[in-house]
Amino acid sequence: MNDTTETYRRAAVAELNGQVESTNPDQERIRLQSIHGADNVWNTNEVGDKFEITGFMAPFCFATRIADGKKGILEFQHYPRFYFNFSAK
Repeated sequence: MNDTTETYRRAAVAELNGQVESTNPDQERIRLQSIHGADNVWNTNEVGDKFEITGFMAPFCFATRIADGKKGILEFQHYPRFYFNFSAK
């Protein structure tokens, strides 16, 4: 199977992970919240309270927001692992 998004996704993974400024989760969360907003950044435990994750294609995952059933895409970075930038489709 040919993944036509692979080149784009690999570049996006490298870009997101290259922006990480600290391996300290508290410091990294502050950085991401300054970009995406305080209520739009979740660690692995928190994301499960807000979303049902249905698939991964790094740096994106397919998710359904539990509060309203909206489906969309979240971005995530590898380490420290945070999910952010939900985009409803």
